[in-house]
Parts: sequence; structure tokens; C-alpha cells
Amino acid sequence: MTSRFLRIALVLGLLTAVGPFAIDMYLPALPSIGADLNADTVAVQMSLLVFFLSMGLAQIIVGPISDMVGRKAPLYAGLAVFIIGSIGSALATSIEMLIAFRFLQGLGASAGMVVPRAVVRDLHTGTEAARLMSLLMLVFSISPILAPLTGSVIIATLGWRAVFWSVTIAAVLGVFLLATALKETRPVGERKGSSLRSALAGYRFLLGDRKFMGLTFIGGFGISSFFVYLSNSSFVLIDHYGLTPTLYSVFFSMNAVAFFTMSQLTGRLTERYGLRRVVRVAVISYATTIVALLAVMASGLQSLWVLASFLFVGYGFLGLVIPTTSVLAMDDHGTIAGTASALMGTLHFAIGAMAMAISGLFFDGTPLPMVTSIAVCAVLALALTHLTLGRDEQPARAAAE
Repeated sequence: MTSRFLRIALVLGLLTAVGPFAIDMYLPALPSIGADLNADTVAVQMSLLVFFLSMGLAQIIVGPISDMVGRKAPLYAGLAVFIIGSIGSALATSIEMLIAFRFLQGLGASAGMVVPRAVVRDLHTGTEAARLMSLLMLVFSISPILAPLTGSVIIATLGWRAVFWSVTIAAVLGVFLLATALKETRPVGERKGSSLRSALAGYRFLLGDRKFMGLTFIGGFGISSFFVYLSNSSFVLIDHYGLTPTLYSVFFSMNAVAFFTMSQLTGRLTERYGLRRVVRVAVISYATTIVALLAVMASGLQSLWVLASFLFVGYGFLGLVIPTTSVLAMDDHGTIAGTASALMGTLHFAIGAMAMAISGLFFDGTPLPMVTSIAVCAVLALALTHLTLGRDEQPARAAAE
């Protein structure tokens, strides 16, 4: 593995992680934000939901633009908008003002979510793309480990507003890395033919591509199960189980460790067994683990350690699902990689936002509604895997794909 390969993974991972940092550092602050701004739980959760919505929906525009003008310009613009949204969130004096600037912050973060996937497809396909995507996931996964811990320390010492000043600094660092460590991967010659009309034609084509849509929804419901956890976990773990913000951050980080540790096996497993088989086995294992968790907790055994153990195993399998479904879905769409990445990202976040909103309606302060919502997402991912990939194929054919 070359130093260039590692450098690209590091830069793309950090650019992708800027948006999630604005989520994960923020989670331990949700109860204190509600108290400080005199807002109820639903309103505070809305500041998280609008971030997801804007970050997801804006990708549908940013992706085709990156096909037309190159990858770096949309990243610069996105980071600039993100910085403005972060500063506004830090200065918010009401929950309505915070929600508005969180929406703007999400718009800026969308570029960091959609463009790096297109860069991966610009450079590699197949196993090499899976390997680069898994390295990107490694850097990306540092966010759920370090961000909540860092956020809890910052909140305890400087207050929740300092979280937004911190992500502002992270975005400025992203601008520096973009300028110094990443070359343009879509040359001018390859942009010819990319236009609004071609983008619309690309979206129509992708929406009719059963394989692309199936894999996108498998990954979407997988991610949504984690989004449900993001939106509910601080209230469940801090308010219901009585954890401090720091202990909550440690608990939250455990799942991220499982996720990124397993994601690093992606390249090796796909090289040996093929992308399709890895997706299939990972989704089956994930859904089985989460449904077992639901059954145990529904029986009345709602111990924190039961919840922690099952989620640790489940999100480990999810670490195999996300990079493999993304690579397999985009493998055949190199000429419209930005458009394909945009549609994938938008659908992922739209599904995630819907799952968060629905789970919020049933939230009662206990872990059971959260676990039920996670299980529903996992079962839907499993059903789609069966419909999209079918039964096991011959090893030689699977390995070829």
C-alpha cells in the first residue's frame, strides 16, 4: 500500500468527517442545549434532524456539479458554507436560530459527504475501491470515537457553544488539506458532456437501475439504524440510565470501535469472497444480532450492559455493510460518479431523517422504542438484500464481482 494511497484516504476521510464531527461532538450537549435555550426534547432533536435533512438533500445538487466543474471547487464552497453555519450556531440565542444555522451547516457539510465517494470511484474500482473506502471509513470512524469524548470535555469546561467553534476550526483545517494534499481527480476533458441535462438523465437512469437502487437502500437502512441511535441515545443513556456526558461518550465510542475495526477487513474479505457475498453475510449477521437484542429487551431484560453488548456486535457487522454496498453500487457508474454518489447520499440521509422522525414520535424515555426502530431498519435491509442479491452465487462469479 503506497504512501499516496494512504494520504488520499486520510484527506478524504477527514473531509468526510467534518460533518459527522458536527453531529457527534454535539450529542452530549443535547440536554444542556434544551435547558439553556428553554426548548423541549422535540425542538432540540429538530436541530439534529434539520442538519441531516439539509446535508442529505443538498447532495443531489452538489454531486452533478462536481461532475461538471471538478471535485475540488464544490468542496471549497461546502466548507465555506459550513464555517458560516458553525459560527451562527455558536452565537445562537434561541432554538429557532440554532435550527436555522444548523440547516445551513448541513448544506455545507453535504459536499464532504458526496464528493469523496466520487473521488474514490475516479481513482479505483472493485477490490481496490473497497480497500480505499475502508481506509476512508477508518478515518471517518474516528469521529464517533473522539468527537463525543472531546465534546463532553469541551461542554464541561467551556459550554456547548464551544463545540461549534471547535468544528469551525476543523473546517478551516479541511480547507488547508484540500488546498495542499489533494489533486483534482476529474480533469477538464472528462467533464465534457456533464451538464444539468445529463445529470437529470443520469438520475433517471440510476432510479431505474435495480442493482444500484437496491444496494443504495440496503446501505440506507443500515445507516438509518445508526441515525436512530444518534438521535435517541443521549436521552436514553443520560436521562434513563443516568450516565454522565463523559460516560455516555465512552459508551458511544465503543460502537464506533466495532464499526471501524470490522470495516478494515473489507478489502481482505472482498478479495477472497467477492463484494456480493460479503454484503449478504454482513447484513444477515447484523439483522440477526439486532433482532435478538429486541427480543431480549422486549422480554424485560433492559440492562445497560445487554444493550451495550448487542450493539457492539451489531455495529461491527454494520462496518462491513456500509463500504461494500457503496462500492458495489457505484462500480458500474464511473462516468457519472458524482451524480451516483449524490443520489446515494441523498437517499441515505432521507431514509435516515425519516427513521429519526418516526422513532422520535414513539420515544418515551426508555430504550425499547429506540431498539425497535433500529431492528425495523435492520430487517428492511435484510429483506432488500434478499431481493437485490438473491441466493448465494458460485464463488468464482462472486469473487469476480
